[in-house]
Amino acid sequence: MFEIFVDSGANIPAEHVAKYGIHVICFMNIIDGRTIPGFEAGLSPQEERNKGRDYYNAIRAGAIVKTSLINSEEFRVNFEPVLKEGKDLIYFCLSSNISGTCNAARLAMEELREVYPDREIELVDSLNASLAQGILAIYAYELREKGYPLREIAEVLRETAHSMNGTFTVDDLKYLARTGRLHNATAAVGNLLKIKPILRGNRDGFIVQHCLTRGRKKSLNTLIDMVCENIVEPEKQIIGIAHADAYQDSLYVMERIQERVKVREFINTSYDFCTGSHVGPDTIALFFIGYDRELQGKLVDTEWGEKRIFEMI
Repeated sequence: MFEIFVDSGANIPAEHVAKYGIHVICFMNIIDGRTIPGFEAGLSPQEERNKGRDYYNAIRAGAIVKTSLINSEEFRVNFEPVLKEGKDLIYFCLSSNISGTCNAARLAMEELREVYPDREIELVDSLNASLAQGILAIYAYELREKGYPLREIAEVLRETAHSMNGTFTVDDLKYLARTGRLHNATAAVGNLLKIKPILRGNRDGFIVQHCLTRGRKKSLNTLIDMVCENIVEPEKQIIGIAHADAYQDSLYVMERIQERVKVREFINTSYDFCTGSHVGPDTIALFFIGYDRELQGKLVDTEWGEKRIFEMI
């Protein structure tokens, strides 16, 4: 038996966390001096949307937002009780090229392996963020229920991560400028011209620009096209959509995708606060298994990869 862990950056809604028995280790977000946890158990979808609306409205109003890493000690405190019970564990982390949290977890795991040498302790770097992490964790649950061993699950999901696409658009470029991803002057001109960039996580887990669009509707339709033209076996997989207080736009995107491809399931949720504060209100992000992250129209050529995951789930 093994337990499944994520950090709150995985963006899994509370109802799904409860359904799949996933452990969530929280990022803490400080907004105008007030601490807000990245995840709260027991919230309904509407309550999570309300919480997201309040958070992103505060950002719109100019609130000062800070985020903190989860340190090694916090990981140890969360992991060790499971190991003491004689169970194994797997943790799906935010991209190691986005946050230092992955390394903090790795250090904690190295220490715990020395104390519990008979236990299996696996880490999967999602090379992504938000529901790109969370969906992998849900697949881990499904594979566990089918009786697959932990090591095999970890191997196939590490390979699947290379095909888990994350693509998003932002509404206001100033938030990317604040994080250093865009020059302030460029952001100002872009907003004036209603430029809406399409960004994605590349194969190394960095956020890169995919293309530029003009106007909100065009950016949303571009996201829809990217999913429908690149998704692999949609009827077998979960598509994630995260919105930073842009629920109606997220419904539009969902409906247009469902008109074009048959999808097993959608998870639609308010965008994780930790990464959401960097991209800003009204961001829309989509996560799906498809062609390689460079979107070159071919599958990742690996022993496991997405073909293997679809045979297993």
